[in-house]
Amino acid sequence: MSKFAFKYQYLIISTLILTSCSTIYKDHGYLPLDTDLKSVVIGKDSRNSITELLGSPSGSGVLEDGAIFYISTKIKNFLFYEPKVVSRDMIVVSFDEKDLVENVERFSLEDGRVVVLSRRVTSAPVKGPKILTQILGNLGNADAGTLLGQ
Repeated sequence: MSKFAFKYQYLIISTLILTSCSTIYKDHGYLPLDTDLKSVVIGKDSRNSITELLGSPSGSGVLEDGAIFYISTKIKNFLFYEPKVVSRDMIVVSFDEKDLVENVERFSLEDGRVVVLSRRVTSAPVKGPKILTQILGNLGNADAGTLLGQ
């Protein structure tokens, strides 16, 4: 193998190793521009005009008169470590009973709080023999008259 080929291979392998250790950031969601938010007029703009001006929201409230949400999240991935949320911004546009803009609020990751989700396991209501045992046990209990509807 020539000296040039060895150096070329060494350069390629070194480049691959160094680039595999780089941090990767992923952006999810959509957040309207501040200039677009400044053009929102409280008490005048409706739900339809907001979606035309700011774009389709990331989510909306459960009720028909609920607020709409624009959420943007930035996630950091580094090697084999668990992905970490670096930043999260949310804009909430709430409406009054006439479906006009009542308030525009901005929240960030620092404004949030950690919500601990509990995991509950529901036990099977079957007592005694297990479900599979009951199903297989019933296969031999049918007679030909019952199967033919007589």
